[in-house]
Amino acid sequence: MPSRFNLPHIDIGRFSAEQDYASEGTGGDPGAREREEHGRRLQGELAAALALADQTRPQDDRLPAVTGSRIEVELRRGTDPEVLNLKRDGIRAGASKYNADNGVRTIALYVPDEARSVLEAILDDYLNGELLKKSGKPPKSTKVEAIEEFRQFRLASAWTDDPEALPPNPQDSIWWALWCHRDLVVEVETVRERLDVKMAAADRRLLFPEIVVIPVYTTRATVELMLFATGGIAELRRATDNPAFYTDEISGDEHEWVDGLAERIVWPGANVPSVCIFDTGVNRGHALIEPALAQDDLHALDDDWNTDDHHRYGHGTGMAGLVLHGDLTAPLGDTEPRTLRHRLESVKILPPRGFDPNDPRSYGVLTQAAVALPEFHAPERGRIFCMAVTNENVSGATASTWSAAIDQAAVGRMIGDGEDEDVPESDRRKRLFIVSAGNTPPEQDCTLLRPQDDFPIEDPAQAWNALTIGGCTDLVNIHDEGFEHWTPMASVGTLSPHSRTSTAWRQGISPIKPELVIEAGNRAIDPAQTACASMGSLSLLTTGRDVARAPLVPFDATSAAAAQGARMAAQIQAQHPEYWPETVRAMMVHSAEWTPAMLEELTATQSKRARYAMVRRFGYGVPSLERALASANNHVALFAQAEIQPFKRGGRKFNKCHYYTLPIPPNLLEGLGNERVELKVTLSYFIDPNPGLSANVDPQRYQSHGMRFDHQRRRETVARFKQRVNTAERPRGMRRPTFEGADPNWMLGEDSISAGSLHCDVWTGPAIDLLDRDTLCVKPVNGWWRNRASLEICNRKSRYALIVTLRALNPDVDIYTPIRTGIGLPVPVPIEIEV
Repeated sequence: MPSRFNLPHIDIGRFSAEQDYASEGTGGDPGAREREEHGRRLQGELAAALALADQTRPQDDRLPAVTGSRIEVELRRGTDPEVLNLKRDGIRAGASKYNADNGVRTIALYVPDEARSVLEAILDDYLNGELLKKSGKPPKSTKVEAIEEFRQFRLASAWTDDPEALPPNPQDSIWWALWCHRDLVVEVETVRERLDVKMAAADRRLLFPEIVVIPVYTTRATVELMLFATGGIAELRRATDNPAFYTDEISGDEHEWVDGLAERIVWPGANVPSVCIFDTGVNRGHALIEPALAQDDLHALDDDWNTDDHHRYGHGTGMAGLVLHGDLTAPLGDTEPRTLRHRLESVKILPPRGFDPNDPRSYGVLTQAAVALPEFHAPERGRIFCMAVTNENVSGATASTWSAAIDQAAVGRMIGDGEDEDVPESDRRKRLFIVSAGNTPPEQDCTLLRPQDDFPIEDPAQAWNALTIGGCTDLVNIHDEGFEHWTPMASVGTLSPHSRTSTAWRQGISPIKPELVIEAGNRAIDPAQTACASMGSLSLLTTGRDVARAPLVPFDATSAAAAQGARMAAQIQAQHPEYWPETVRAMMVHSAEWTPAMLEELTATQSKRARYAMVRRFGYGVPSLERALASANNHVALFAQAEIQPFKRGGRKFNKCHYYTLPIPPNLLEGLGNERVELKVTLSYFIDPNPGLSANVDPQRYQSHGMRFDHQRRRETVARFKQRVNTAERPRGMRRPTFEGADPNWMLGEDSISAGSLHCDVWTGPAIDLLDRDTLCVKPVNGWWRNRASLEICNRKSRYALIVTLRALNPDVDIYTPIRTGIGLPVPVPIEIEV
């Protein structure tokens, strides 16, 4: 049956203009302190904190005399966490933490003995110096009035992981992650060597712009000794990841169906995109896998592991079937030929049973190593990386070594990508990662069930540049023998009971995850409401590891959802090899729609803030391959792929923004009148991560740069719009133009923008309300690139993909033809799409 989505999307790259850009600044003054009281109190607190540091200095014959101290500093709300970072004097801000319950922000501050006088002089100058003539403020007020309190440093001050994971006893040993200042790594290594601390091999380290993460195995007491002995350690976390797979018992044996489907498939050649699965390996001997998975495309991080699927339920092989074919229920039941346009690759990233489980593993390093294996073997092949491995019960609320390593690999700046800054950004290899959100515990006792919002999305699914997939479900019909009277746990079009959410994450600090939800299966409850279970009829069907006895098996949870997401990404890449990874991600998210059940929740409240929590449950909806690949008469997608330089070195300023003139004919909107339409905007780009230190509490410290879009408002002229969004467009001395306020027709609104590198919103209203509103701005926001003196860093360029859809809610309305002919494009040849 032909699809109504059979018209090519329209490239609007030629409708953009680049312009100098400047922003409004950082906001208002939080209010002056009472100088005498504040200065005297801080002097006393600093002296007391340093005296306590002297009294608690450890003595150890293996170390030279300690020459520095650590104190904890509480900062005023909204303060730059690096306000006391005085590197020239050796004073360094380390671990930065934010308490969401009371709004308190703290930093761990290292102060060399010879630099104590620097801090003391700053306080004295603030307290006794002459007021500044220009501002009337005390000298050093920016630094001193940012401080709430100095207090004694404790080991917990440097710990930025889950507080309950910090070993309570001095002799408790764990693998610690030492987040070290990059220029002081040698100093840390010297201390480690003197204390004979076991350290993971050098290839287990992760290198970021300002931080090197070094895993060591030792006691709490020894780590505390290291903290006092060197200022090179910025913060502490756990180093041991605990990857978890979520699968259920599997069964099935239908060889005839398998062979019949295999004969009907037109298998792909060698020069097509692939999906590379990071999992437990794949059993290549399956009839529905072997023709699309070459022996040379099977890899393992350790040659001794072999490349076969060692998981007892065949998790990797189940993923492979869904990546290639999707849910096999329909393909096995029809007689139609099916064409595959993508292949498989596999990297086994977990050791089989029998290998040393205590071998220290940094899954950030291992993930980057897994990326390198297929790229070395087939460097010219386009590929999507798919991973359904998560750090069990570890929330992804903030960046970790693992998630940051994925972000780094995605943007093309991991080890092995080269440090040559002369390489144009457009030539630097970018990678699209599809990751699962993680699953709720598979409880069988209904009394143990808890709300899904109690289970935050697991590390590393918070990776900003990755596309995180959660689960929804339409499976509600129970056919399993003996369970006829059980009822489905979730109703049609709602969140799958397997799926986790990010509602507990702090808006503005953590990215919105998942971005998409895809079928992940359902669970059922018995009539007495005491027992619950997963079952075959509420699961998807895929390929089994045991080809002889169970070639078809049920498969569910967010692993299944991620596999289907990776399949869709590969299908888009196969159809559009010119699309960047940033664009493939954008097209997937832009194609998504909320189900009626999800929309009912979203529209039941006028509070945009309440809607944020809902989007953190089910993302931007369920994606559609049809909508991602093509437009329809009433549903037109305009897109652009562009490169921008966010900052410039001179004065460390913003550099450029882009204005787009949307080619929507005014007479089209006038003709539609009060006909309701939707305008949807998606902006996708990759950031260069800089984790650690204050990045946990300030997204602008983690991201290299950010980007935002802004749309011309009703009755706002183009000139007025540009003056509102861009300070550089205003005459000298002109204030920002006032306006009626935010447009209420956006589903989420301006404040919905959280951390992350993908932003999406939809406007709904009468078509006539879009008349004379055809200008859109893509502009940069702050990031760590801007604050670098290095010309190579500050002047870096970045890519982005922008998609704007205009949709008439009436499917009989043709808006595609007027837009296309209005810009002089010929009538297109309809596209044939295989879903």
